Amino acid sequence: MLNWLVEEKGIAPHIPVFDKSKRDDGTFSRSVFRYDPTRDVYHCPSGKRLGTSGTVHEGKTLLYRASKLDCDACPLKPQCCPKEPSRKIPRDIHEHARDVARSFAGTEGFETSRRQRKKIEMRFAHLKRILRLGRLRLRGPRGARTSLFWLPSLKI
Repeated sequence: MLNWLVEEKGIAPHIPVFDKSKRDDGTFSRSVFRYDPTRDVYHCPSGKRLGTSGTVHEGKTLLYRASKLDCDACPLKPQCCPKEPSRKIPRDIHEHARDVARSFAGTEGFETSRRQRKKIEMRFAHLKRILRLGRLRLRGPRGARTSLFWLPSLKI
């Protein structure tokens, strides 16, 4: 969805991106590794290269792996991958679009659009939960207007 918005439609996505790359166990998170888009590799804090085979896993993820020989000789191994023979980093095939969406987070325009979206979504939640309009019989804006014409307080 983000890739479609960013790459195909050229829309600035004001959508929060959930990032689960942070680690709680004290080891290096993905943000410590530097990605080189020209060579399509990651570089670890000690300067070693993590490459990919190009195989897409689960239809959306590339795995970047370090060499076991590089990791065995590395002094940072206890902080990087203490329980694994070498480090691997998953990267979404549309990570560029995710990076674009992350760049908008925290900006004034992002916060404004989030406040406006909250107002609209609260009205839909009210319609679905309190007025029990979970499904409308007619589709589209005209169909919704036809279905909801009897609500005097709703301005469509």
